[in-house]
Amino acid sequence: MRTNEHGQPIGDEVPGWTPRPPVEPVMLTGRTCRVEPLGEGNLDAVYDAVCVQSPPETWTYITGGPYEDRNGFAGHVAGLHALAACVPLAILAAEGQAAEGQAEGQGLGIACYLRIDPANGSAEVGGIVMSPALQRTTAATESMYLMMRHVFEDLGYRRYEWKCDSLNEPSRRAAVRYGFTYEGRFRNALVYKGRNRDTDWFSVTDDEWRRLRPAYDAWLDPANFDDAGQQRRSLGLATL
Repeated sequence: MRTNEHGQPIGDEVPGWTPRPPVEPVMLTGRTCRVEPLGEGNLDAVYDAVCVQSPPETWTYITGGPYEDRNGFAGHVAGLHALAACVPLAILAAEGQAAEGQAEGQGLGIACYLRIDPANGSAEVGGIVMSPALQRTTAATESMYLMMRHVFEDLGYRRYEWKCDSLNEPSRRAAVRYGFTYEGRFRNALVYKGRNRDTDWFSVTDDEWRRLRPAYDAWLDPANFDDAGQQRRSLGLATL
């Protein structure tokens, strides 16, 4: 353990650290999906996916929604764009997704970069809304992989966060499956939709990403999927 001149323990040195670039709207393309800035060009496709084609319970743990018309959803998107340090992104199907029953450009969901802190190299993924067409698919995992890879490898960030309502068990399970480490529970953290939210925090650090990346690449390799698109081996990041 390092100590200072007073004999007090201090953190490890971060040699040559400088503030990272800001996280900005970006196009990220994978084999099964693409992630792109959420706006007028894809609003109808995403609205159809997360509102028209999704049951209302899809929005239970989101601060807004569900939305019964396009105008309401457009207001939600405008609110995301108005948030400080928030980059809203659309998740769309990539070309050739017949195996997952998706058409190229089909809207699948939403995810945002949040709490972007270039000075300390930290960002969060949140505001995630996955339509039934995205849930439990290869594209769901690949979209999260693309966003994480961009933060760590393209921008050089040190920390990537995931937060959710402590009662949102599917989100908690997803965080662990994607390789995030549970850090604790912030009690009475928020009030939304007239109810309390205790918030569970998860994170991946840059050191952990270097270990997770090869496992993601191996899982996403087309050879890991049979002719029906079923995985041959599970992701298993929680055991790394």
